[in-house]
Amino acid sequence: MQREYGLGAKSLELLKQLVPKVTRVAVVRDPTTTGGAGQFGAIQAVAPNFKVELTTIDVRTATEIERGMAAFARVSNGGVIVTQGALAQAHRKLLISQANQHRLPVVYPVGFFVLDGGLASYGADFGAGYRGAAAYVDRILKGEKPADMPVQQPSKYELLVNLKAARSIGLSIPQAVLLRADKVIE
Repeated sequence: MQREYGLGAKSLELLKQLVPKVTRVAVVRDPTTTGGAGQFGAIQAVAPNFKVELTTIDVRTATEIERGMAAFARVSNGGVIVTQGALAQAHRKLLISQANQHRLPVVYPVGFFVLDGGLASYGADFGAGYRGAAAYVDRILKGEKPADMPVQQPSKYELLVNLKAARSIGLSIPQAVLLRADKVIE
């Protein structure tokens, strides 16, 4: 999957819109990948504009996640951004349960986190990507050479919000966010 580091900045913007009082943000990432470092760097670059202090929670093991989330939740005014990556997806249910247990607002990188009970996500619309891939397959089957075809970047992004998750952590989602959401889960 193509990493879009700039989405980290949009995730921070969304987190501040969801919870304006957030002054501390934990970035959940895999530090062993260039994607984890790149996404964290993009968030670091805009953090001063949002007046937030950043910290990281490594996502390599369940124990790291549990300890990191518990420690971060001990101080108020915190929110979390989960970056893209295979380990975040592998630990998806744990990340969601820890966030809900500690009543932390979290912005996830893709919609299936929200469908599984997470608060909000902003990321590429995978359905649009799959349709684009199908169009490429069609072109290849009609004789076009894959080497002559350009790499496609996502062109559609989606915002998902889970109101049930918001209620469970005591958060009221601002109307402006709800109006922009592509999907609101009741």
